[in-house]
Amino acid sequence: MIRKSWWKVLSVVFLLFTFTAGFLIKVPHIGNLYGSIRNFFFHVPMWFGMMVLFIVSVIYAIKFLRNPSIDADIYSREYAKTGIVFGVLGLITGAIWANYTWGEAWSNDPKQLLAAIALLIYAAYFILRNSIPDVDKRAKIGAVYNVFACAMLFPTLWIIPRMVESLHPGGQGVEGNPGMGGGKDLDPAMRMVFWPAVVGWTLLGVWITTLRIRLEQFKEKQSVNG
Repeated sequence: MIRKSWWKVLSVVFLLFTFTAGFLIKVPHIGNLYGSIRNFFFHVPMWFGMMVLFIVSVIYAIKFLRNPSIDADIYSREYAKTGIVFGVLGLITGAIWANYTWGEAWSNDPKQLLAAIALLIYAAYFILRNSIPDVDKRAKIGAVYNVFACAMLFPTLWIIPRMVESLHPGGQGVEGNPGMGGGKDLDPAMRMVFWPAVVGWTLLGVWITTLRIRLEQFKEKQSVNG
């Protein structure tokens, strides 16, 4: 039992570490960020987790298109659902952070707008699914749309934001915030918390999704037996 649940224990340990060390470690004083820089341990890892969940979702969508099965459709759908939840949380924590650093929660910054568009594309995925009464057709069209939605993530979140003027680090004309630019530029103390946070939040997303999958599979069996 413990061997099967090791990754759940790891998720809990890493998140507890994130919440404690994230608020206790000494962080660099950068511009007008002050203590709000600690949001870095929550906002950014949630986006990382969202990307992983969406990628897993599209993998199962492709598996469904190659070999249609109810389980593949359930896996694809539920990973996309949790991905949207993480995306919304990432957007909210980003807005809270922006309120302190940019002076307002929503400034129509290109990165904010494009992140919202990416989430709306995935929201349309579920609207499309719910509008199709036929189960097989719904799953097939949903899988095709999922591939499109995942493909749109990269230009909306990674490519276009780096080509336009933005207040957000990583935009054109913005050098970013020293000490928190990621990779080699990330402050060593923050890096020590950041990567466990990424793993912890991602594993939590997978954990939530596996519970959702089991619930949906149970409902499917009940409907077949009933």
